[in-house]
Amino acid sequence: MQDAIVRFGSVDWAANSHAACIVDASGHIVDQFSVDHTAAGLATLVRQFQRQHVARVAIERPDGPVVEALLVADLEVVVVSSRAVKGLRTRYGLAGNKADRSDAYILADCLRTDGHRWASLQPDAPETLALRASVRSRKDLVATRVAIANQLRAHLQLVFPAAVSLFAAIDSPIMLRFLARFPSADKAAWLSERRVQAWLQANAYSGRRTPSELLERLRTAPKGVHGATAEAQAVVTLSLVRVLRVLVAEIAELETQIREQLAQHPDGPIFRSLPRSGTVRAAALLVEIGDCRARFPSPDMLAGLAGAVPSTRASGQHRVVTFRWTCDKKLRDALVDFAQDSVRASPWADQLYRRHRQAHKTHPHTVRILTRAWIGVIWRCWQDHQPYDPARHRALQRVLAPQGLT
Repeated sequence: MQDAIVRFGSVDWAANSHAACIVDASGHIVDQFSVDHTAAGLATLVRQFQRQHVARVAIERPDGPVVEALLVADLEVVVVSSRAVKGLRTRYGLAGNKADRSDAYILADCLRTDGHRWASLQPDAPETLALRASVRSRKDLVATRVAIANQLRAHLQLVFPAAVSLFAAIDSPIMLRFLARFPSADKAAWLSERRVQAWLQANAYSGRRTPSELLERLRTAPKGVHGATAEAQAVVTLSLVRVLRVLVAEIAELETQIREQLAQHPDGPIFRSLPRSGTVRAAALLVEIGDCRARFPSPDMLAGLAGAVPSTRASGQHRVVTFRWTCDKKLRDALVDFAQDSVRASPWADQLYRRHRQAHKTHPHTVRILTRAWIGVIWRCWQDHQPYDPARHRALQRVLAPQGLT
């Protein structure tokens, strides 16, 4: 009768060690133990679950070595969000205290009682996981670049104000080269119109501003600091410039890798076919939606996870429809970023956006409506493994027909 044994496992994941718990069908603790975050420790974790006939394991995160070890051992993994675990703690004590061993028990026991409502983790293909790592790493580096650029701008506004608006972007290659050569107002004072022209030619400047215009900006701006203080501040300027140069180079390197990975991915043509999706945006859509079609059997499920549908709260005669805060933020950001830019390339999207704006809806509200509409289109293409075809998009054709563009 060993095959009739039903037991539930859990792992409270941590950086150096993991607390695990196993409960039986009646909720009694069969085993509680901890393992180190090592290859031997993860092997012990899997072996204990298999020995106790555990089929499903609850954990708070969907990726990492622990999840990989469980999946390789053919164990079903159920991901329970940290927010949900926080709410579940009140079942076992009003204080809501947190401890690794108690959280492991809560996960295992709730998997026993509520597991029939929780879907097992559907892992994506290795090429999707690799592309996801590249896309998210690039996004993190871009956020760091923006932060360092803002720090450089704030620094220059105090010590070298003339440089702040000299070129279009503070982190553009031409600006970084200029600051590397002229990190202070004292250094820039050496420039004449002829010298500015020679420097621009040597650095292949392709902007629209003439040497005289740039020199005028340098001479009419506030003076900033001079002398020994300027030399000390120039060291800070050069330090920030070097950091930005590295970040810009590494972001470009990751974009090259993303382009190559997207070209080789089976779902790449689907997302690249969307209007104004480009490379990075198409890759972001792909990795956040994933490649497992069973995860989203309907467009409504995709829209719900992306927060593209409102949240309704009703009690008695009181009914409120509000913005859905609880969602997959990365998925929502990818879809919203695509949708709000699609109006520049899709007449259908542009018409939908304008209609709701004319109805006095705010820009964020209108973009959410447009995102929900695009989710239906994207989901259909994704499920059918077919690139987006404007000629088959009936709503688009209805927009184009009166204009004689069909």
